[in-house]
Formats: sequence, C-alpha cells, structure tokens
Amino acid sequence: MNIERHVELASNIGRSLARLGPDDHEMTIEAAMLAGTHWLNAALHADGVAGEDEDVVHCSMLVVNMVRKYTIAEPALVSALQEIEDLRPLHVRGDVSGGSAAGRRALDLLAAMRLRAIEAMGSNHSVDSLQEAR
Repeated sequence: MNIERHVELASNIGRSLARLGPDDHEMTIEAAMLAGTHWLNAALHADGVAGEDEDVVHCSMLVVNMVRKYTIAEPALVSALQEIEDLRPLHVRGDVSGGSAAGRRALDLLAAMRLRAIEAMGSNHSVDSLQEAR
C-alpha cells in the first residue's frame, strides 16, 4: 500500500475514533491499533525502510529481524504500536478494570504516532493529505 493510502485510512479511522466515548474503550484500543499501524507503515515507506509491498500488520507478528530493522528506523512508532497492542489482551480480549484509562492511553499513543509519521513524511508527500490527517 502506498503512503497516501495509509494516511487516508489512518485519517478515516481517526475521525471515527472521535465519535467514541470513554465506555467504548474496546473499540478505541482496536481502532488506535489499526490507525497506528497505518501511521507506522506510512513512516516506514517514507523512510525508505519498507516498500509498498511490505506492510506491518501487527508488531507481534513480525519476525525478530524485521522488528529490529523497523525499531532502528522508527523507535518511537514501533514502541507506541507495541504498547497499544499490549493493551488488547487485558482490555479488549479480557475484562481487566481500567478500560477507560487504557483507551485514553491508546489515543495518546496514537496522537504521538500521527505526529511522528507526519514528520517522517515531511514535504515529500501531498500537503493536502497531510493537512487532512491533522
């Protein structure tokens, strides 16, 4: 997938996230993970680290050498996505208390991911799609 499509999908998910409330923490965490994956992929493509045919789906599904490669290129993005993914077993698949706080944390991580990805993309990509993403 190309950078512009990742930005478009992440932005669409972000708009949907804005409609959720604190009791919707399961959907918030899931959506933050999906949008975050798009932001990570956009940055990795912009960095030239991953081709358009090489998209991350879940950090937990990557082989070790790919995790290492992506972590070297985009440590903050990989770390944030891993943290969001780590919220899932407890608050989406499980019923541990603190779901609303976990949802807020996922949103904070996603906001940081969006900013870093936009920074990584710089002026090399469509300003219109980057403006829309904000």
